[in-house]
Amino acid sequence: MSSFTDRRAAPDAQSDGAAPEFDAIIIGAGVTGLYQLYRLRELGFSVQVFEDASGVGGTWYWNRYPGARFDSESYSYAYSFSKELLEEWDWKEHFSGQPENERYLNYVADKFDLRRHVQFNARVASAIYDEHDKRWEVHIEDGRRSRGRFLVTAVGILSAHYLPPFEGLDTFQGSWCHTGRWPKEGMDLAGKRVGVVGTGASAVQLIPEIVDEVGQLTVFQRTANYCAPLRNSRIDDEWQRRIKAAYPEIFRKCSETPGAFVHQFDPRSAWDVSEEERLSQYEALWAEPGFKKWLANFYDIMMPGAANEDYARFVRDKIRARVHDPEVAELLVPKDHPFGSKRLPLESGYYDVFNRDNVLLVDVRTAPIARVTPAGLQTAAAEYELDVIIFATGFDAVTGPLNRINIIGESGLALKDKYADGPRSYMGIQSAGFPNLFTINSASVGNFVRGSESIVEWVTDCIAYMREHEYIRIQPTPQAEDGWREHVIEASQNILRSQANSWFVGANIPGKPRMLLTSPDSAPVMRARRAEVAANGYEGFTMD
Repeated sequence: MSSFTDRRAAPDAQSDGAAPEFDAIIIGAGVTGLYQLYRLRELGFSVQVFEDASGVGGTWYWNRYPGARFDSESYSYAYSFSKELLEEWDWKEHFSGQPENERYLNYVADKFDLRRHVQFNARVASAIYDEHDKRWEVHIEDGRRSRGRFLVTAVGILSAHYLPPFEGLDTFQGSWCHTGRWPKEGMDLAGKRVGVVGTGASAVQLIPEIVDEVGQLTVFQRTANYCAPLRNSRIDDEWQRRIKAAYPEIFRKCSETPGAFVHQFDPRSAWDVSEEERLSQYEALWAEPGFKKWLANFYDIMMPGAANEDYARFVRDKIRARVHDPEVAELLVPKDHPFGSKRLPLESGYYDVFNRDNVLLVDVRTAPIARVTPAGLQTAAAEYELDVIIFATGFDAVTGPLNRINIIGESGLALKDKYADGPRSYMGIQSAGFPNLFTINSASVGNFVRGSESIVEWVTDCIAYMREHEYIRIQPTPQAEDGWREHVIEASQNILRSQANSWFVGANIPGKPRMLLTSPDSAPVMRARRAEVAANGYEGFTMD
């Protein structure tokens, strides 16, 4: 099959100074990057993937802290593109853990012979658009270069780990790490005084896993979160058979729900039923595994208002019932944001940890962390001596991974400068002034694999369309981009995700503009929007 790049260099061309050329360069070999590689290669395009890590997996390579696992059902997270793959792979748990997830993505890479297209230990420093040659030149930190007609950033939405600039960290005499960069060899925590900074989703998974190992655990909390029981379990042979038989139905359900999960909201309002029936439904869902208590509840619980507050009171009471010390319980009860305005952390024994004698909860909202000392952490109220500090301090979401690469478009414009007041793109997929750059994860909604598969397919169809019609360049019009930004700003004002100071709006990063970083629309609405744009000859884009 013909290629955009008839003058493509041989793989060893760099030895004589020439940069190898490809139809497409992909940054990232995680869930999205692997599938984008598979789809483009199947259509005969030449593809090079650059991956910072030493193996595939993305999120499931880096986040190897104890307790890391899916919060959506394993079988809803699986790739759907290969029936053979679905039949071959057996998920061991309903909510699979990091080691198994990493094995799965390695299995996919090997089954479809994807690894030979990936250069590992290749951190991308910059990507610069050559306006004369109409190609992207990608520079790796070690000096390697490659050129491609198309550039796809499959860098994830939660991959740029954030470490607050605590003064004195370089003086700490113990060991420390961020959960998003947990060392492969693990951390020696046995009998030690361990501090965990943060109580978001990563900490909620980590803390119950390490509490039996450590000597003393000190948890530094700024913001309490609504957390719900995961209720994970093993998948037996009968369940395995039922899952494999149900895959078409599972993926159909995911395609119809707002967040691309298997759970559908109850179409009734919380006020359509009596108080007794409402509480009965709350209790029944609370006893179920996974996100059911969040995403299968009365529809108006996921809207700002009285129904949301009614359920929030129910959840707060569940937290209070788990924690013996009333003062500690009140610290763990969220009061400053609506239920569901942040992605709901799912826990296995998290609240029970705070009933143990070797666990201390420190409120750093009232007494913030002032600095790291050689012996531990100093807050505004006291110093805590520690042997190990674990920073579960989250991520610079969505735009963070892009801004950490020096991406230069037309007329020398840097993407991070264009994004200085918040992301400017069309549907999250492309930005004017950056031709043939697909910022693919920025358009993701909800259940990550379900969302990313449909976006990968759209990008693949777009590139194939360009080849068929002999176009070599695509970018959105400024008018389409402005219209999309206005839509995001207007529509996000009335949705739950914009009501909390979370990564959804960039509020967890000091100085980051507060703006919804993902689409305000549901997954089905976004798929329909992208399909309509393509059906109308890629309306809102210019091709030449």
